[in-house]
Amino acid sequence: MNSAYIASIINATLRSTTPILLAALGSAICSRVGVFNVALEAQMLIATFTSIAVNYFTGSALLSVVVGVASGALIGAIVAVLQVKYKAADMVVGTALNLLTTASTTFLLYLVFDRRGSLIDERLVSLTKINLPVIKDIPFVGRVLENLTFIDYICYIIAIALFIYLFKTVSGFRDLSVGINKTAAESLGTKATAIQMRMVILSGALCGLGGVALAMGQVIMFTENMTSGRGFIAMAAASLGMSHPLLTIVSSLFFGLCQSIGLALQNVIKSQLTTAIPYIATIIALVVFSKRNKKN
Repeated sequence: MNSAYIASIINATLRSTTPILLAALGSAICSRVGVFNVALEAQMLIATFTSIAVNYFTGSALLSVVVGVASGALIGAIVAVLQVKYKAADMVVGTALNLLTTASTTFLLYLVFDRRGSLIDERLVSLTKINLPVIKDIPFVGRVLENLTFIDYICYIIAIALFIYLFKTVSGFRDLSVGINKTAAESLGTKATAIQMRMVILSGALCGLGGVALAMGQVIMFTENMTSGRGFIAMAAASLGMSHPLLTIVSSLFFGLCQSIGLALQNVIKSQLTTAIPYIATIIALVVFSKRNKKN
């Protein structure tokens, strides 16, 4: 194992982390305002389909990103209305939307494109790969940061911005108070329901951006059930990060590393086993985390 191989693993980790981190941040901000959003998978999956569909018909990567984010926010708005405003059960809403989105994207893939399984076309335009001047020529670092997209960079900026907003601003403290005690926050004049709905919609937008990164980042395609449980992995990452934006970066990198290791081992171990690595890591991490919480 030489330095070039290690650099490639780190590069793959960064790319794999992006959609997980964005969805995990969406889960974290929902938790911070007292909402359990189970529909992360739906919010990501709808964005993968809409971004590729818009890309196919317009050839515009920018428009594809905008529509992908908007579609994730739309699912978030549905969650906000049903779950926050009308007090529907979180598991029922989330599970229903996850199943509905999986089925509808599969149906629309066949209806609109007359394809089954996946959509791959030479007309699809991927996100621009960024190779930083000077840095790209540094042997190890250049390989680590090779061909990353702007979403791969901006997801960390978003995490830091959310940390500053939540823990360093008056508005952020007001949002946090809703998650701590909604009744008490409302007694002080805080519009708790509006804050919760806003955060759930923002969660959808973040998941949508993660879905765009998944569909238009390193590969440019759509496949049925493309998210493959990343929404649930993101929920685990948010839990391990204690719904703290900066700690969520660390937990998301852990799951991104598990995915990149799984991909790297596909030439050595059967793919059926390597694809299970992130999910096994999720179960182990959650078990360890729950045991530590009980001890504390």
